[in-house]
Amino acid sequence: MPFSSPAPTDRTGAAAGAAELAVPPPTTSVLGVPLALTDYERTMDWMDAAVETARKGYICVAATHTVVACQDDPELAAAVHGAALVVPDGQPVVWAMNALGHDLPSRVYGPDLMARYCERSAQTGRRMFLYGGRNQGALVQLALNLRRRFPGVQIVGGYSPPFRTLSDEERKAVVAEINHARPDVVWVGIGVPKQEKWMATMHEHLDAPVLVGVGAAFDFHAGLVPQAPSWMQGAGLEWLYRLAQEPRRLWRRYLTYNPRFVLGFARQYARHRRALRRDGGAR
Repeated sequence: MPFSSPAPTDRTGAAAGAAELAVPPPTTSVLGVPLALTDYERTMDWMDAAVETARKGYICVAATHTVVACQDDPELAAAVHGAALVVPDGQPVVWAMNALGHDLPSRVYGPDLMARYCERSAQTGRRMFLYGGRNQGALVQLALNLRRRFPGVQIVGGYSPPFRTLSDEERKAVVAEINHARPDVVWVGIGVPKQEKWMATMHEHLDAPVLVGVGAAFDFHAGLVPQAPSWMQGAGLEWLYRLAQEPRRLWRRYLTYNPRFVLGFARQYARHRRALRRDGGAR
């Protein structure tokens, strides 16, 4: 069944349609993380509906690293569970969801979600703010690249925070700056778990209806880090490409978290199969 819905043709129908789309899609649990049964179009429809109905919420994109890190970090787990949507960012996460009986056609990859929504927003006029990046220069380059690639896209502001905890005064200043820009969507690129915790803490203080944590998307779209070839992404080998690009930064993430995800899901899948056999025997 398609995730997207046809556009309503009248104002009353449009309002009803927006309210319906603003309801998050159903979820399935992988290692305790509630992952949305969604695709790109359904996710972007939810974002637009949230803007139109002023229903505030934030989106987490979850690869294997995020799913496993939730087992170790209660604050991260709480932030992820507080999200309006947790979308499957990694191909292995999609495989796990489908092994549990679902039929997702693809992942919702953070960098592609950002690019697709920028393309859509160039037509719809959504206002967007960029929070993150390696430094202010990288953030400016990101904004320039997005404007070149998607003429008409409205990037209404940006802020690259320092690599330390902000003071109360700095947090208030950031809130004031973002609210003054009046964005519909705030893209957050400060990495896992910082971006999830930031969104959980800040979304109630911001007027923007939608926050989306997309991590490395800022570096990719700014041209600072190359993306893996499509065939590696589809084969679930993006982690290997990124590890080769940034071994010092990423070795612990991939060589520790990936095996833990495989082992943890193997146990979950075994329980799932036993439950299916038990239910079948009961009938």
